[in-house]
Amino acid sequence: MAAVSVLAVFWALPLLRAQTPDPAAFTQATQAMREGKLDVAAAGFSAIIKQSPSFAEAYFNLGLVREEQNKFDESIGSFQKALALKPKLHGASLFLGISEFRLNHLDAAAVAVKKETDSYPKDAPAWMWLGVVRLAQERPEEAALALDKAAQLNPDDPDILYHRGRAHLLVSNASYAKMFKLDSKSWRVHRVLAQANAEADRHSEAILEYEEAIKLAPTQPGLHEELGSEYRNANKIPEAEAAFRSELEIDPNNVLARYKLGAIEVEKGDGAKGKELIAAAQREKPNLIHLDYNLGRAEMLLGNAAAAASHFERAVKTDTDPQVAEQAWYQLGTAYRRLHRTEEARTAMAKYQELKDQEAHKAQKSLEDYQAEHPDRSVPPPPSQSPQ
Repeated sequence: MAAVSVLAVFWALPLLRAQTPDPAAFTQATQAMREGKLDVAAAGFSAIIKQSPSFAEAYFNLGLVREEQNKFDESIGSFQKALALKPKLHGASLFLGISEFRLNHLDAAAVAVKKETDSYPKDAPAWMWLGVVRLAQERPEEAALALDKAAQLNPDDPDILYHRGRAHLLVSNASYAKMFKLDSKSWRVHRVLAQANAEADRHSEAILEYEEAIKLAPTQPGLHEELGSEYRNANKIPEAEAAFRSELEIDPNNVLARYKLGAIEVEKGDGAKGKELIAAAQREKPNLIHLDYNLGRAEMLLGNAAAAASHFERAVKTDTDPQVAEQAWYQLGTAYRRLHRTEEARTAMAKYQELKDQEAHKAQKSLEDYQAEHPDRSVPPPPSQSPQ
């Protein structure tokens, strides 16, 4: 169930500016609602309705108050009256649907919220609530469509993102479950299991599953590249290199395999070959992760300190991986030294040391917290990995 305040959704909608027979009374009741003085607000809107029984906005706001008070039967009646007086009153169908949802009247909720999205197709809260209702109806594919629309309209809303992720996860799980049922011995099953292990940092298990998948589909594009990445994560560099080369034999256009093979060549000290492979991948996909860092390392191996410094300068500004940024500062300081830019080298090395100290402090703090929570256990430091 969505933990979204009714009034929070209401304030996201355009405020009502209806012509009321008693503007001062309407303003006072609305202000009381804003301040959470719900009994005062309810009394105010009720008085307005008594004086002006055809005033739809007063019924609407009274419905909001009753919904916030969890008096859903009363809020439903108020919203229905508002809609009878003004069928396309903005927000009324949405909040009617929310009240129906709170009472677990899912079909009625869906009808009401769908009416809101039909009348106001650019209303992100309405699309979000349609997705929430569809999730409760166990219709995840329809929920995902509604929540995708909500995310297009408001891409930074955390509630939309939460429900959207949940909907897509359910769709994904259902799709995989059907796949397992249809062909439990398919290479795709092993690939899915491998990917799940990889996401959980169980790299040895992921490698075994990828190897099983490759036995069943040895020429399937992508499998060798993914296997190579897991070998790389397990620090099995020769195996990773062989896997990436196999991938390029199957699919010469696999940009990631080419790029990762180039990064390995740089780690092996072959700047020329590494640069050639990385630059070729860059032409196809300019925004590869850690691109400037790896190109900078290749240029350093080739003795091109100025070109390397240019890449590292971009890396320290744009790379979001703290460990890569830390190493980029170190490499930048080294490049500046080779260019006899002494003061800039000193500054870069100081920044590197600062980041390294921060990382050491965080690691020590994490270790101390773990030991405090688990006094009978010890945990080894995580292995360091070179970025690729």
